[in-house]
Amino acid sequence: MTRVGIGLRLFIQALAFLIVIGPHWLSLRFGRGWVAARIAMLFHRLFLRLFSVRVTQSGTPPQPGEPALVLSNHVSWLDIVALGSLRPLSFVAKSEIAGWPLIGVLAKLQRTVFIERSKRTATARVNATVGQRLADGDLIVLFAEGTTGDGLRLLPFRSSLVGAARTALTAETGGLARIRLQPLALGYPRRNGLPVTRAERPEIAWYGDMELPPHLALFASRGPIDVHVNWGAPIAFEAATDRKVATLQAEAAVRQGLRQIHLGGAAPRPVPAAPESIGEGADVSAPGIAAV
Repeated sequence: MTRVGIGLRLFIQALAFLIVIGPHWLSLRFGRGWVAARIAMLFHRLFLRLFSVRVTQSGTPPQPGEPALVLSNHVSWLDIVALGSLRPLSFVAKSEIAGWPLIGVLAKLQRTVFIERSKRTATARVNATVGQRLADGDLIVLFAEGTTGDGLRLLPFRSSLVGAARTALTAETGGLARIRLQPLALGYPRRNGLPVTRAERPEIAWYGDMELPPHLALFASRGPIDVHVNWGAPIAFEAATDRKVATLQAEAAVRQGLRQIHLGGAAPRPVPAAPESIGEGADVSAPGIAAV
């Protein structure tokens, strides 16, 4: 893609932002956020269309409108756009993002929950906020590794913020009998129609001390990308559920999902409706792997 082409696409995206920012803000300020949630979803879809990013899905996602705490791996800033294009949802992110130019504004418009990781009391406050949001019917995405990776290896999931699921059971308004923990594996298996090689990973994955501007330039100039979202089997979180055990179950399910994506076992297909009752949980019999 040429510089002129990139500039034109960014202009179209910026113009769309200026058009929708008013209705979006009014929906958040004076309404129930229903309109804002769908505007955000369409805004993400426009970006994906402009920059030739195709998102496919497999597995068992939550029903539309069903509250769930999604536990996902994290590869790139593009994860936000890909997931945000699928349905109304919000994210949990480090507080530093709130101050980033433009990105911080977009994160706030997505109703992101920010956590100050340097403060010991931050986890309890975020769990209370996320728990109430879940009780109110929201879909919240938690990147449970706590950082981004290269898309090949999965870091251990952190269980501290999974405590929000327990908070949702005892929320002051609308406490739930149980909450759905939703494992989710994100993978970038193909570019320009061909399997992504290890050498191409830094052009897609954003991790470590990578500078963002050069990374964005590579993303925009190197051609179409396929993103695959694998929704794992849901895990029922109830009052007696062990938070750490549930987190390990979700981690094992995401490892299995990544293996399916990168070994070609997650071919794009229509996403089936979620069952009426939440299943017993993900299969954790498969051993963890360092690379998939």
